[in-house]
Amino acid sequence: MQPFRIADIDDTQAPLLDHLIELRTRLLRAFLAFAVAFGICFYFSGDIFSFLVRPLTEAFPPGQGKLIYTKLYEAFFVEVKIALFAAFFISFPVIANQIWAFVAPGLYAKEKKAFLPFLVATPILFTMGAALAYYVVMPTAFHFFLGFEGQKGGLKLEALPGTGDYLALVMQFILAFGISFLLPVLLMLLNRAGIITRAQCVSARRYAIVGIFIIAAVATPPDVVSQLLLAVPLLALYEGTLLFMWFTEKRDARGKAAEEAAAPAENGTPVA
Repeated sequence: MQPFRIADIDDTQAPLLDHLIELRTRLLRAFLAFAVAFGICFYFSGDIFSFLVRPLTEAFPPGQGKLIYTKLYEAFFVEVKIALFAAFFISFPVIANQIWAFVAPGLYAKEKKAFLPFLVATPILFTMGAALAYYVVMPTAFHFFLGFEGQKGGLKLEALPGTGDYLALVMQFILAFGISFLLPVLLMLLNRAGIITRAQCVSARRYAIVGIFIIAAVATPPDVVSQLLLAVPLLALYEGTLLFMWFTEKRDARGKAAEEAAAPAENGTPVA
């Protein structure tokens, strides 16, 4: 049985028109996957919205709380946005596969092996960030926001969130945490490309900490709780990436030393 081997860059020199036709085919397949996912998600948009609204429901006292819409068309367009939002995540594996199938023939085998782990890690890290936002951050933030209800100056202060505003807030949480959790992928890609080294990241740690807190302040609602719940995991991911860089750089150094040691032997030169 032949061992699995990733083929090197294709030797064929396809004309530009063939590449454009292939690109059109890949884009059409990606669009069809997204369109099918959108149709399915729009049919189940009510169930998806029920899932997204659960953290807010649990933040209200039992039997209380409501979502309102002040424009007649708002509820409809909220369901459309939900379907678009969910369809992208469902169809992303197909879209990513089509992008990879178009780009991979132009890469060398070593480049393919280096890029594949990042292609796998991206959806995993994004899902981890989105799950943290949904199961931890959103319930905590909503309890904090609803804590301002009560009597103010003899008037009742009551939270009446709109459906559109709530969906925008949920999408902000999920996208902010999901995209921020891709920090290790970005750092490792820059490291593998030779743009940055672990030593440079270590020396720039203080600037990275400031940058992480700035990102947390911009990407989340203006409350300290949400900002800390994003900044702390990002700091942990940054330190974890530095540790992973240390292992990969050590491994690459050993591999390079082995190649240099084997080179004189292959050339017939005695090794001292």
